[in-house]
Order: sequence, then structure tokens, then C-alpha cells
Amino acid sequence: MYAVIRTGGKQYRVAPGDVVKIESVAGTDRTVEFSDVLAVSGEAGLAKPSSARVTAEILGEGRGDKLLVFHFKRKKQYKKLQGHRQNYTEIRIKAIEADGQTYTAAS
Repeated sequence: MYAVIRTGGKQYRVAPGDVVKIESVAGTDRTVEFSDVLAVSGEAGLAKPSSARVTAEILGEGRGDKLLVFHFKRKKQYKKLQGHRQNYTEIRIKAIEADGQTYTAAS
């Protein structure tokens, strides 16, 4: 059982129990809920449910590895080095609820 969610302008394939690093989100009580569910897998295959949501717990926040952006113009003696670190939130998927059924991780 898995679901495809959209958050932070990206799509993620998640299953109960997965740990995923996503764009920074604000959650209440260390939990976050995603209602923008694009697809859910089931016995009949992959389908778009009428009502679905994914709940997750926030494990931590941090910053990713530094990406170096190098600008160079040849024959002009121009070089520029710039670094960027993207903020992220690490979450663990607790449950997927779709059309009245709830799927949780096996403990």
C-alpha cells in the first residue's frame, strides 16, 4: 500500500513507516497532515480516491548538503562561486486514509 502526495512543489511516493525528507513544513504537535493526495494503490491497482489524506510525524528539521553554483564567462576574467543549502523537514509516515479505510505501518 502506498500513496503519491504533493508538497513543496514536488511529488513523493510514500508508504506507512517510510522516512522522507521534504521541503520545510510547519506542523502542529509534531504531526503534519497531507490532503493533496494524487493517487493511492489498492487491490484494484492505482486510483485517485475521492477523499484521502496522509498523516505523518515530524522527526526533525535541518539543512541539506551545500550545492556549489559556479558562474563562468570565458575570455572576460569573470568567475563567481555561490553556495546554497536547502531547508528540509524529516517525517515518518504514520497512516494513509483513503475512502474510509486506514492503512498503518506494521509495528
